[in-house]
Amino acid sequence: MTASRSDWERRTEWALIVAALVFLAAYAWPILDPDLPAEWRRAAALVVTAVWVLFGVDYLVRLLGSGDRRRWFLRHLPDLAILLLPMLRPLQLLRLVTLVQVLNRSAAGRLRGRVALYVVSGAVLLGAVAALAVLDAERGAPGALITTYPDALWWAAATMSTVGYGDVYPVTAAGRVVGVLLMIGGVTLLGTVTATLASWLVGAVREETDESTREIEALRAEVRSLTERLADRDGSDGRDS
Repeated sequence: MTASRSDWERRTEWALIVAALVFLAAYAWPILDPDLPAEWRRAAALVVTAVWVLFGVDYLVRLLGSGDRRRWFLRHLPDLAILLLPMLRPLQLLRLVTLVQVLNRSAAGRLRGRVALYVVSGAVLLGAVAALAVLDAERGAPGALITTYPDALWWAAATMSTVGYGDVYPVTAAGRVVGVLLMIGGVTLLGTVTATLASWLVGAVREETDESTREIEALRAEVRSLTERLADRDGSDGRDS
């Protein structure tokens, strides 16, 4: 059963990435264009619903194809929450992180470089998606401070970086839920950056230490060689005399 799930994931990987891109376009279009005609809004909503159903089918196939369904279910509760809770549906766009993984599989480079790529792409994607979600929730609400996408991007950047200037903030329940999720994501990304930087520093120090050790060993070997040559010469002079 696990093999069939792996086959499904491998075969549908690119299709789901394309679906996530379509989802992003259909979800963002009505938000970024408040004056969009009603028929186009309905079309975008239909696309969002169709892609959401597709993601639901993918979830069920992966669940039914798992060897230990109970364990898989418990480990993928966030996926279920994203499917069932409308306010979390924009997080389906985080499937686009898979695109970075696919493109990076055959790429050369050290692990730290790949981690940096994931962190940067994940931060940009998370910030853009959160800005869309909070703008969708806040626009039109009484006393709303986030009414344009640039304002939403500014709020997302301040929240992710844990700076929190407080000049703009969500006033609706849905917007605050997005804010909480973005705070968690920002702290996680910050922790990853810190760990990556620490790993790079440790690796740099280790490389310097290893280089110094190799130089010292080379000097010792040269000293031993010179000592042996002098000893051989002294021995030869003693026998000649």
